[in-house]
Amino acid sequence: MSERERALDAAHRAAAGFLQSLNDRPVWPHATLDDMLAVFDGPLADEGEDAAAVVTQLATRADPGLVAIPGGRFFGFVIGGTLPAALAADWLVSTWDQNSGSSTMTTATVALERIAGRWICELMGLPTEASVGFVTGAQVSNFVCLATAQHAVLRRAGWDLTRQGLRGAPPVRLVVGAHRHASVDRAARFCGIGSDELVVVDTDDQGRMLPAALEATLAGGAGTPTIVCLQAGEVHTGAFDPFTDLIPLARQHGAWVHVDGAFGLWAAASSRLRHLTEGAADADSWTTDAHETLNVPYDCGMAIVRDPADSIAMFRTGGDYLVYAGLDPWDVTPELSRRARGVPAWAALRSLGRRGVEGLVDRLHAGAQRLEAGLREIPGIHLVNDVDYTQVMFRLESGAATRALGAAILVDGTAALTGAEWAGHATLRCSMSSWATTDDDIDRTVAAIARLVEELDPRA
Repeated sequence: MSERERALDAAHRAAAGFLQSLNDRPVWPHATLDDMLAVFDGPLADEGEDAAAVVTQLATRADPGLVAIPGGRFFGFVIGGTLPAALAADWLVSTWDQNSGSSTMTTATVALERIAGRWICELMGLPTEASVGFVTGAQVSNFVCLATAQHAVLRRAGWDLTRQGLRGAPPVRLVVGAHRHASVDRAARFCGIGSDELVVVDTDDQGRMLPAALEATLAGGAGTPTIVCLQAGEVHTGAFDPFTDLIPLARQHGAWVHVDGAFGLWAAASSRLRHLTEGAADADSWTTDAHETLNVPYDCGMAIVRDPADSIAMFRTGGDYLVYAGLDPWDVTPELSRRARGVPAWAALRSLGRRGVEGLVDRLHAGAQRLEAGLREIPGIHLVNDVDYTQVMFRLESGAATRALGAAILVDGTAALTGAEWAGHATLRCSMSSWATTDDDIDRTVAAIARLVEELDPRA
């Protein structure tokens, strides 16, 4: 075997061993960052080592600091597992090593991404002629969409952002909900819009934007270039904005409408849950992820823009050495050099089919309902949200007890979930995101939480 073949063989054996350990290993890592720094640090040697030995050493030493995200009991943040076809396709992406910005050079991967983008739009009921830019995740997708929106609304006002810049430009109002995701604020900052400039609209107790509040807000800024950012799937409660009420209001005032739907837009793929996204397809741009609900490896977000001309106007690059052939991937995102991150999405979709995607989304929702039902049986647990989608949020009577329970769950290792703040209370939040989660995983998690609640100091 060549050095490359030996290294790949070592990687395959290490990967298979890690996946086989998922059911039994602690979900949360049992090594700290300092532990991992101590393991890997040291002076860089003068001489190199054999590639297979390096890979074996890497896998062995990293193991205590790895999170069991691909398993069935990781409920933290909103992070999916990895479907078999998507994982294997991702290995091929690294092997092929295609710089997937140009439709002239890397024709296979660009074709796969273009088809995956169309399939995703079809599943979500979005216009199939939209541009789909594959980016790292929802953070960059929100930036791409808001930057495109900013350029478009300024152009309508007679200002060319790409030529004239932001200095002296008409002010742009970015209208957001009170319970938006933090990535929206960060994306706005990348666009030169500070937090003090955001126009915040009230929401209900689940985080849904209130139509009357939006109408009053828009009426107060007639004639100003405006972007309205709505939400499909509030990150804590899973709630969806009422798009059928909100988008027509925004349209009446000439606003660009963006929908942040990192994990929520996938509800449109389910006949049972599609009502949650009703009206969302009438927006101008959408953010979503494949590494959340679709369960492909990190990273794979999508920035979807209704009119590709708006994407090109903002992001088309220059350079006398670049060859253009219609709509290239580098026309619709900030990146020139990148891996073909959309190929695992193509593989996941091809392996599932329409019915498989629908079944996956339905199983995630059913899992959240099962978890909710189990938690309701535990004395002292207070459910916080309506489980309309995939998020379950709960707390104990006091904030201190809630935080203590969250810490105990991570130390216990049966499952992983993460803390949050909601309505002034410390809470714990479970996101049902992995194809690998079984009823047994949920029942084991509920049993562990019940045991840990009973063990908590009642004075906490």
